[in-house]
Amino acid sequence: MSLINTEVKPFKATAYHNGEFIEVTEASLKGNWSVFFFYPADFTFVCPTELGDLADRYAEFQKLGVEIYGVSTDTHFTHKAWHDTSDTIKKIQYPLVGDPTGNITRNFEVMIEEAGLADRGTFVIDPSGKIQIVEITAGGIGRDASELLRKVKAAQYVAAHPGEVCPAKWNEGEKTLAPSLDLVGKI
Repeated sequence: MSLINTEVKPFKATAYHNGEFIEVTEASLKGNWSVFFFYPADFTFVCPTELGDLADRYAEFQKLGVEIYGVSTDTHFTHKAWHDTSDTIKKIQYPLVGDPTGNITRNFEVMIEEAGLADRGTFVIDPSGKIQIVEITAGGIGRDASELLRKVKAAQYVAAHPGEVCPAKWNEGEKTLAPSLDLVGKI
């Protein structure tokens, strides 16, 4: 069963955020757009490139009212240690959520059980707490923050404009479609 349009399941976790440990729950997501960005582990190779790319584009996500949550099965203590020792991770201003029990990772169905690690899963969650975008890639394939930003803008546009949809490669300000009988066979 797909997670699209399902509500985020209840969870409670500790995150490292701007020099502090904070609590994050499913209620923290309500009222705003959110991105849950699962990655396998701290102190690895592809993960810091992805998290750094998100950090570089974080202000753009914030302008759209989007909070990013980086999530791995590491602890919040490990996130702090990584932050303190890596120049790439040091620039992160979004919360890094610890999920050592794997509860959140399993809720989003991205747990690699035999490894105790998360797949590279990206989830865009609307202000009501429902998942609107799901993307899962293999461990060796890094994600692109600019493409995620484009998809978030499309999800926000569709949510704000019922009856319209965003075609392939749509970018903010471009023409959308209004599905109707008149369009059948004409695209």
